[in-house]
Amino acid sequence: MRDLPTGTVTFLFSDIEGSTRLLQQLGDDWQPLLEAHHRILRDAFATAGGIEVSTEGDAFFVVFRTAGAALGAVIAAQRALAAHPWPEGAPIRVRMGLHTGEGTLGGDNYAGLDVHRAARIAAAGHGEQVLLSAATCALVQGTLPAGVETRDLGEHRLKDLERPEELAQLVITGLRADFPPPRTLTARPSNLPVQVTSFIGREREVAAVRELLGGTRLLTLTGPGGTGKTRLGLRAAGELLGDFADGVFFVPLAPISDPALVPSTIAGALRVEEEASRPVSETLRDWLRGRELLLVLDNFEQLVPAASLVGELLAAAPRLKALVTSRAVLHLAGEQEFPVPPLALPDPRHLPALEALSQYDSVALFIQRARAVRPDFAVTNENAPAVAEICARLDGLPLAIELAAARIRILAPQAILARLEHRLTLLTGGARDLPARQQTLRDAIAWSYDLLEPAERRLFDRLSVFVGGWAFESGEAVCDPDRALGIDLLDGLSSLIDKSLLRQEEAAHGEPRFQMLETIREFGLERLEAGGDRGAVLRRHAAHFGALAEEAEPELTGARQAEWLDRLEHEHDNLRAALRWAIDADEAQTGLRIGGAIWRFWHLRSHLREGRDWLERLLALPDAQAETAARGRALGAAGSLAYWQGDHETTRRHYEASLAAYRAAGDRRGTAEALYNLGYAYSVEGDREAARLAHQESLALYREMGDRRGIANALHAVGYVSFLEGDYAASRPRIEEAQALYRAIDDRWLYANTLVLLGMIARQEGRFPQARAAYAEGLAIFRASGDTSGIAIVLDLLAPLAAAEGEYEAAVALKAAALRMREELGGGAPPALLRLETPIEAARAAIGEERVEAALRRGRALGRDEAADYGEAYAASAAATTDGSATSG
Repeated sequence: MRDLPTGTVTFLFSDIEGSTRLLQQLGDDWQPLLEAHHRILRDAFATAGGIEVSTEGDAFFVVFRTAGAALGAVIAAQRALAAHPWPEGAPIRVRMGLHTGEGTLGGDNYAGLDVHRAARIAAAGHGEQVLLSAATCALVQGTLPAGVETRDLGEHRLKDLERPEELAQLVITGLRADFPPPRTLTARPSNLPVQVTSFIGREREVAAVRELLGGTRLLTLTGPGGTGKTRLGLRAAGELLGDFADGVFFVPLAPISDPALVPSTIAGALRVEEEASRPVSETLRDWLRGRELLLVLDNFEQLVPAASLVGELLAAAPRLKALVTSRAVLHLAGEQEFPVPPLALPDPRHLPALEALSQYDSVALFIQRARAVRPDFAVTNENAPAVAEICARLDGLPLAIELAAARIRILAPQAILARLEHRLTLLTGGARDLPARQQTLRDAIAWSYDLLEPAERRLFDRLSVFVGGWAFESGEAVCDPDRALGIDLLDGLSSLIDKSLLRQEEAAHGEPRFQMLETIREFGLERLEAGGDRGAVLRRHAAHFGALAEEAEPELTGARQAEWLDRLEHEHDNLRAALRWAIDADEAQTGLRIGGAIWRFWHLRSHLREGRDWLERLLALPDAQAETAARGRALGAAGSLAYWQGDHETTRRHYEASLAAYRAAGDRRGTAEALYNLGYAYSVEGDREAARLAHQESLALYREMGDRRGIANALHAVGYVSFLEGDYAASRPRIEEAQALYRAIDDRWLYANTLVLLGMIARQEGRFPQARAAYAEGLAIFRASGDTSGIAIVLDLLAPLAAAEGEYEAAVALKAAALRMREELGGGAPPALLRLETPIEAARAAIGEERVEAALRRGRALGRDEAADYGEAYAASAAATTDGSATSG
């Protein structure tokens, strides 16, 4: 064996891409090619001073004393491989990876993480590609030969390695430079949240979870609140990313308490959208069937009645696995339970040497969290017994330890222990039906709570009504509306964050958002109830989010549409909580206000079924039966959601009831809106005259009130009726007048709707370039706002246009993409109102069954953004030949 260098060295791994396939393809002709490959690489590596550590099949492991030497070797090797006359149809494409690290020998070979990192880097590459680690890249950057440069590929997670790696690609002039993304865990679909604090210990538990999931499809991590079930599950799931071709997805269930919402919550995490007249659970089963995927269902304990759904999904999707965290098992066939143990504890009576104490996970966690608030904290001979005793008295529960460690800022470990001693003794005689660890965790939270000032306690109690987090202004409105709390809200929030009772995160728009762990939130609700303040605070919470909903309503089609849709998505759990309170408290008017205001959010963000369910439940309450404007508004909202689901009988019934309620309440603006809505119901049913009369009456009322948005809506509707009747000359001026008003009030979404209708008119009149220009502009606006239904409408309209121009494959692909998006949405615009023509039969006659089927598959395979790209590219191909004006004929 050669004399292998140690210290800082550069490792090279290489292998032939698709070697197994080539072997099967070439048979006996494979061996000469393999030998030629070996000669080329050995010449290049030896010339550069490389030492061959091992060779297995077509794979090389070589070490170099310097990064520069390794760089020269791979450049020479790839150039020689590219210049070799390989047989036609059997090119040898070699991927290579370089990493510079510590060369530590283990016997007659290298050992250590740097060897594994180098191997993983090489495995991430593609044939003919050379990947470099950040360490290697930094060393060679200043000495690159002419015609060679590096290309930054960003940070990537590599299988089985905790620390991600910054990868770079070597670009060699004259050789291939464009490759797909590296084959790393980063490329696997996932929504696993990034953890802001490091994961301490649990190596054995992570290994056990991974091993158990290898033999079962349903693994439930059980234990009381605060045992670290979620962190363990996320850690294991992150390490398993490479084992699931279709990804690993995290589904947070803590914010919901209604088992009926579990299917839609899972669908939301997977970005699977509901389908019209079909339960979400069926859509999920079909979507998951055939996919290799891991679902991490977090905090299932309050939703056990929905456990059967998990069983149904597993039965429907043979390659699906579920990792569940819960305080209770699900009692499903095939379920494997894994009770999450506490963190490893030292024996306070027989402490190890000081340097060995931090090897216990519980102590390591305490030290790290203590240093987060006091960087100079250290375990000493004096405080070691107290630290060990604190961890032991808290039963090794991570949350309890974190809460205790947060007090290090002002209390020494001995002082913390003195307070815990009293509380734990007091709790010994607590309720016998509570798990022992839950008693301990409850006491740890109570202890932290008792250290708060009275005003901080009141703030903490009141903050517990928020679900899924809150913004600063929401905390102020709900918890301290009259500034009588006795503490500045910002100071109070900062104090509670410091004491680990709250967490802060940055929202997408840069404003801080605050979170309370669910276990702590339950504790706060108990205290709020005990103080007799719960009813009043919940009422303020519902009133605040009712006001937010009404503030959002006019913005949901305006210039700030995307911002407000995102804001409502952030607050969706709080809006749900407000709606739940309205139902439980029989405060229907509050609930009707909220539901009536945010129906467009439910529509545009694909919550059609959930929104309609809330509204139907609210409208059935005894307090909702009076003919008020709020009832009229909610009926209109329910009718609109039914409209987009394709339930037109219900649409008309709700719209008629909405009109009656508004008229009874004497609400002229509401009456105008109801007439506008009802006209569309009549149009869907084919009663054009009734539709025209309703829209004209609506227009007259809006003109009397000077309501520009209402006038524009009604003008658009009147013009639409003329379009449906084929009177394009009468339709166009109405639409253009509406368009000018929308432009004046900066309502981009409704403006886009006029673009679409003008495009439809141009299409019917044979002005295809103008139609495509209008569709392209409308599509861009819908896309910017995240309106999937709008995108689907434009694709649906582009399809027959493409067929009319003889682009049959594009027509079929556009139609297939639109149909898939309508299915995922759970509905869409009524086809009768779009005057849709299906291009598929005409395409079959023109280009044949085989090409049509291929185009159908291609279109259905497109995701939303890909489909929008395709539609924009097609529309733009002719829009460039026009003056770009889509606002008039």
